[in-house]
This record gives sequence, C-alpha cells and structure tokens, in this order.
Amino acid sequence: MTRILVIDDDAMIRSLLRAVLERYGYDVVEAVNGADGLQQYQATRPDLVMTDLQMPVMDGLAVLQALQRVVPTPAVIAISGDQHDLTQAQTLTPYTFAKPLLLQEILTVVHALEA
Repeated sequence: MTRILVIDDDAMIRSLLRAVLERYGYDVVEAVNGADGLQQYQATRPDLVMTDLQMPVMDGLAVLQALQRVVPTPAVIAISGDQHDLTQAQTLTPYTFAKPLLLQEILTVVHALEA
C-alpha cells in the first residue's frame, strides 16, 4: 500500500496526517469533503481512505456507503469526534478512531492493512 486518501474538512488535521504518513513513505492525497474525496478516489485509486465522518457537502458515512458500492471491501479508516457517528461507521468499517487522534494507533492499523 502506498497511496492514502485523507478526507477531512479541517486543514490542520489533513496537514498533520499528511506529515506523519509521508514521514513513513506513504503518498498522500487530500480532499476537503466527501464529494471531493470521491472525485479524488476515482482519479487516484488510493490503497486506503481515511475519512472524517462530520463534514459539509457530503459526510464520511455517505463516503463509506459510496465506496462500498464501487469496491466490495474498501480499506477505510473512519475518524470523528462524535461517538454516535463512530458507532454507525463500525457497520461499514472495523477501523474507527475518535478525535483527538492517537497517531501511533492509526499508524499501527495503516501498517497492518499494508501487510
């Protein structure tokens, strides 16, 4: 796995994730909301998608549902500050993380998905 799509409306979180992931050799593509994320997904075909769940235009749950229609088992990490959203996302991906993010836990999952 080399390319990761990070979808989040918070520029600071996107920058943080990009910096950490690029340090470990991953190619990172960014998107500012779910609709932009789906366009980036079609254009770049990433190996992994990391998406916030609460965003304007199109939220992360809608992204997860759209990806499952395209790819039966997409590799997706869902992140959110809202526990209810994370609980809903668990029906679509086993990889959910609450904000504030613990980067080492995310890296552990990213490395495991790469294997």
